[in-house]
Amino acid sequence: MPRTVRVRRALTALLLSTALLAGATGCGGGSGGQSSGEEVSRSVASAEAAAALQMAAEEAEARAAQPTPSTSAERQKFAKTRFVANAGLAAGATYQWIIKPYRAGKFKKGAKGRTFALIKAGLAGAFAYNRLKAAADNAKGDPLLSKAVAPLTAGIESLKGLGSKLRKGDAGDADISSFDNVINGVKDAGKSAGATVTDKVPSASQLGG
Repeated sequence: MPRTVRVRRALTALLLSTALLAGATGCGGGSGGQSSGEEVSRSVASAEAAAALQMAAEEAEARAAQPTPSTSAERQKFAKTRFVANAGLAAGATYQWIIKPYRAGKFKKGAKGRTFALIKAGLAGAFAYNRLKAAADNAKGDPLLSKAVAPLTAGIESLKGLGSKLRKGDAGDADISSFDNVINGVKDAGKSAGATVTDKVPSASQLGG
């Protein structure tokens, strides 16, 4: 692995670790006053920035490392493979860190570990949105898949601000259902075009950079 890649990953990992530690400290502050809330907000902002940097870096690395398909059939196969990978990560992150903890009551005020759960949900929301956008872009490389995914683009775009809403603890049933419905729609579209999507839970380092 090139030295620049190792350094970049080390920096983004440090940002996320610092952010999550600050968030956990803020959560245990006792009164949970304004200072604690501001600390959590700063920690989440740092974590989201780290996630965005790392996702951009990994996409660039992936494009550089992967061969360029030359024939039409190869391009379509490549498009489906990338679609399945990105959609699977979006589905895994959504279930693991949004739907599952929400159903378990982890986002409710007073719940143990709520602040940390909200930070992870906010990161997962941003991650899932970006992976779904990438999957929709991948789908354009295959005519059948592109036609199946096209009606879902508006639904994917509607998820853009929900990561922020989740980390603030403002998400409700309708917001969680939006994620669930879009993910299921993408899975159905992929299946209809011969690109079956399987949930793949990203690692903590993938989620946060």
